[in-house]
Order: sequence, then C-alpha cells, then structure tokens
Amino acid sequence: MILLDSNALLWLITRDGRLGSAAQGMLAAAATPAFFSPISVVELTIKQMLSKLQLMGPLSDASFAAGLRELPLTAPHAEGIAGFPMLVRHDPFDRMLLAQAQVEGMRLLTSDRTLLAAAPDLTIDARA
Repeated sequence: MILLDSNALLWLITRDGRLGSAAQGMLAAAATPAFFSPISVVELTIKQMLSKLQLMGPLSDASFAAGLRELPLTAPHAEGIAGFPMLVRHDPFDRMLLAQAQVEGMRLLTSDRTLLAAAPDLTIDARA
C-alpha cells in the first residue's frame, strides 16, 4: 500500500512530468492500493490560500477521480510522529504523513530528500 506525499499527490492529479515512470507504474498497478491523506489536503489548501498554488477544484474530488482512497487521520497517526525524533524540525505535514504511513504499514511516495534519507524503508522516491 502506498500513501502519497503532498507533492506526489499534486504531481499525479496535475499530470506533472516530475512524477517518475516507476512511481506512475506503482500507482497504476491494481494490486497496490494508493491513498491520499487529509493532511495533504490541508497543506495544499493553505498553499492555495497564500497564492503559492492554483488548484482547479477540490483536491478530494481530483484525488478520488485519480483512483486514490482517503486515509483518515487518527490519534495513533498523530502520536506516531514521536517515532521520528530526527525530524522534529522538519515540515510538520511531512512528519504526519510519514507517521501515517508507518502506523498503517504503508510506504510514503515522496520526493522529499530528507524523508527519503531518514526513513528509506518507509519511503519511495516519487521521481523514479
């Protein structure tokens, strides 16, 4: 199972060429369920509100249209950030997504080099 980081989610729904062919293949494989998180919806909505990003409609609609499932945020997910003390000063949205992936036994599809280096067993490079 795969959880998309906010950047990978954005690349998927906008068909951005930065999403690598291997990542696209994993997402297209029917045997590998892929999920998005409300955390990404919050992060990308904030960026839109700050005029750093222009979205074409609700992210949740685009995510479902791309064949993704929603992974609700739970208290164990929130508490899971404690498992990554080396990331305490890193982006809180990224830490939450990584914690969700770990708690659910998923891998996080991301291009964030810090996350890829800190948790190689939990991450997949979205650019590959």
